[in-house]
Amino acid sequence: MSTAAPDPATAGPVLTLTMNPTVDICWDVDHLADVGKNRARVRSVAGGGGGINVARGVARFGGRATAVHTAGREVGCRLNRLLDEEGIDHIAVGIDGETREALVLFETGARRSHHIVPPGPHLDDQEGRRCLDVLGQAIGTSRYVVASGSLPGGLPDDFYTAVARRVKAAGSRLVLDTSGPALRQALAEGVFLLRCNRTEAADLLGRTVRSFDDALAVNEQLLTMGAAEITITTIGDLGALCSTRHGHTELRAPPMPGELLSDAGAGDSMVAALTVRLAAGDDPVSACALGVAVAAASVLTPGTEPFDRGMAESLCPDVGITFRTSS
Repeated sequence: MSTAAPDPATAGPVLTLTMNPTVDICWDVDHLADVGKNRARVRSVAGGGGGINVARGVARFGGRATAVHTAGREVGCRLNRLLDEEGIDHIAVGIDGETREALVLFETGARRSHHIVPPGPHLDDQEGRRCLDVLGQAIGTSRYVVASGSLPGGLPDDFYTAVARRVKAAGSRLVLDTSGPALRQALAEGVFLLRCNRTEAADLLGRTVRSFDDALAVNEQLLTMGAAEITITTIGDLGALCSTRHGHTELRAPPMPGELLSDAGAGDSMVAALTVRLAAGDDPVSACALGVAVAAASVLTPGTEPFDRGMAESLCPDVGITFRTSS
């Protein structure tokens, strides 16, 4: 691990891609009743979706990020306005379909969150090609490109494969965080870093992923097939396993200083932290350790509220690090 933390402000910019963004509407209710009206209070309204959340997290650590995303109709206009007001640098690609809205409902009495997300718009082939062209033009000096989140309907399962080729052609590194057929199709192309949660890892492995041993089996499989240079599998509240051709490292989650309130956006926050550290020149294990600490800080905040940077940095020294041998 590195002995000194590189300065994110000196790193090159990070570019993110969000094909299926959202406007996240967070409400608070005292108690979710089965009958009658549930009176709610608006906690926040913000632009969201994988890559947008990553760009926000990169900026939170002092890095520079630009979010490329789709935007359609009235909700798309609202998304653009919200990102402008927040000061997130972004490039919107217009589409015909309506950008989706997502609802995060936080029960203040039970202290739990409900994340309700619709599938989103349907894109045609021309819109998909336009997104690829905009991405290719936007890469510029960005050494790292993060493609995060689900694909909207209408795009082919190999869309992220095409993204990976564009990124490689530009001489940049792709960090991929997706699921389902889109993830499976991208494995054959190979990316720089692949992040899977335990649900996505279980789909690849063909069995439940509950332990570091399970994560090790997934990561070895991915490395052997050349799917990525760095593979990171997260295992819920246990932490994450970071693997490269040099070996495997367990990163155990720190003791939690409070109750878990919401896991919405925890994975995106983790990807933001590790990408900004890699872009600043940190090694993968150190970058992933911060990512685990940031994910822990994220679940301590309700709804989709941004993580507390100070809390994340204070938790980082308590991330347990153990080097593993192959299975």
